[in-house]
Amino acid sequence: MSGSPLPDSAAAPGADPSKPDPAKPGRRVQSVLFVCNFNAVRSACAEALARHYFGKSVYVQSAGVRSGEPTDPFMVSALDEVGIDASRHRPRTLEELEEWEGLNFDLIVSLSPEAHHAALELTRTVAADVEYWPTPDPTVSQGSREQRLDAYRDLRDGLGFRIRQRLR
Repeated sequence: MSGSPLPDSAAAPGADPSKPDPAKPGRRVQSVLFVCNFNAVRSACAEALARHYFGKSVYVQSAGVRSGEPTDPFMVSALDEVGIDASRHRPRTLEELEEWEGLNFDLIVSLSPEAHHAALELTRTVAADVEYWPTPDPTVSQGSREQRLDAYRDLRDGLGFRIRQRLR
């Protein structure tokens, strides 16, 4: 036996695949907050993808630990390729989000080490589950426009897969 986990299709006999698996930790997520450093690339991409996949069935927001970065045009382009318009996204910080609407989320997903530290700090005063999804920063990629865009596509596709698996 390889020790690898069973695929999702290997549910218990007679289990209803449309219902959450009671063996999986946690309950179905009603609201999720994605957090990264600046809310300009990773968390903004995750927010757009989650909204696209789940519409209004899951309340979705994103924020950054710090302010100062505009929305990244490569991120907007990578999402546009799959029919998602993120051009209106405006980065915001955790503090701004807290002032505007509070931080009442079932799940906080941190996408960078700095964001994970901030998310864990939040759980001192906010009752939310925190998950750390280490996510490479595509802004550090080098090369031609196409090579750089490939890093953003990898981000989009990787986050899209995890979001669909976790929030369904």
